[in-house]
This record gives sequence, C-alpha cells and structure tokens, in this order.
Amino acid sequence: MRLSKRLELVASFVEEGSCIADVGTDHGYIPIALVERGTAQRAVAMDLREGPLQRAREHICQAGLSDRIETRLSDGLASLKSGEADTVVIAGMGGSLVIHILEEGRRFWGEMKRFILSPQSDLELVRSYLEASGFSTVDEAMTEEDGKYYTVMAVRMEDQKALGREAGAIPAAARQAGLRYGRCLIDKKDPVLAEYLEREAGRIRSVLSRLRDPAGSAETVSDSRRSALEQMEADLAVVQEAQREMQQTV
Repeated sequence: MRLSKRLELVASFVEEGSCIADVGTDHGYIPIALVERGTAQRAVAMDLREGPLQRAREHICQAGLSDRIETRLSDGLASLKSGEADTVVIAGMGGSLVIHILEEGRRFWGEMKRFILSPQSDLELVRSYLEASGFSTVDEAMTEEDGKYYTVMAVRMEDQKALGREAGAIPAAARQAGLRYGRCLIDKKDPVLAEYLEREAGRIRSVLSRLRDPAGSAETVSDSRRSALEQMEADLAVVQEAQREMQQTV
C-alpha cells in the first residue's frame, strides 16, 4: 500500500510491533500499510460513519488482511476495548475534534504507549490542551504536500519534569512560539518548519502592509483596523521568535 506523503509521515511514527487503533480510518490506508509492512501486528480501524468504514472493509479485504484488521463503527474511542491496542492514531481532522476524542477517551491515557496526532487545524489549541492534561511530546515532524503543511506528533502521558521542560521555566515568548509552532520542531530546527515560518512571515507582512495607512503609520486607522493590526504584529512577533530560536547555535 502506497501512502500519500502526509499519511507516510503519520505511519512513520508507529513503533515496530505495535497494535494500533486508527480513529477516523476513512479508507483504512494507514492500518493496511502498517500491517502489510509488519510494523503493526494488528489493527482496529474505526470510523463514525458507515460509508467510510465500508470502503475500509473493501480495501482491507482486497489486501487479504481481514484476519488482522478489524473494522468497527465507533464515535472516537468509544468502541475500543482495554488491551486491544497500545497505539492510537488520530489524523485528518480538526484540532477541536482531536481534543474531543482524547477527552472522551481518558480511560486509555495511561494505557497507550503513544498517541499519534495530526490535527488539520488549531494546533496551538491542541498543544495547549496536551500540556494542560499532562502529555509529553515524544517527537514531532512536519511535511508539505500539494502546497499544504501538515504536522504529526507522537505524545504520551509522562511527567513534564522527566523531559526537563517545566512550562513555568520557559520564557513567555518562547513558550508561545512552542505552543504555536511546536517546541520539538523548533528545538530540532526542522527544515520544513523553517520553510513554513518564512512563508508565514511573508503572509503576515503582506497583510500588515494593507492594514497600515499609506504612510506606514497606525495613527489614522479605525479602531477595528487597529485591533487587526495589533493582532498581526503580535503574530509576526511569534513567528520571529520561532525563527530566532531556530537560528541559534548550541
């Protein structure tokens, strides 16, 4: 099974010998690829809708893996039983939904070796939730496909002190950059993140130039435009902080 660049990155975060639960499996491509390659011993492919689940069943059958991949209609992790998986994959959905699935699946937090997450939006919200809930980031990576950027992270329940990174010990600007763009990605100077930050900086500067008056001053703009201007300037500062940290040498 050949995967897209995005799904290949997701699959790369699964450890050898894992038993996975793929939430929102859609076509079932990730569990099929992982079991075919021997990375996963078995899998539970779950989806909230019968249509995508039926497509997954057909693909699993065509791959001859019906004895090792079970399909299951499920709202998030609701239909998963304890001991059936040690790794949960939640990819291809919005950040708020990722948080909802994690919250509703609290009973599995301490049971799983890792959760592999790839939110399509609201990454800062997801990272804030993970931090507040006691998750630690094991690894994080980023890829670009068809002009869009995707982030994948592996997290697990672990004392933040074990990684020597207590939230209170991090300067506010650095903490904000880490929540928005990924502390792990920044620390390892991920080249795709560097590319994304450059694009973001250019986009924000373009918006700022349109918001400012012809003289480049904020003095004569309306209150609503001033508010938007301040927000964009704050956004640019976060991008620049992330870039500054990535350019630092050890």
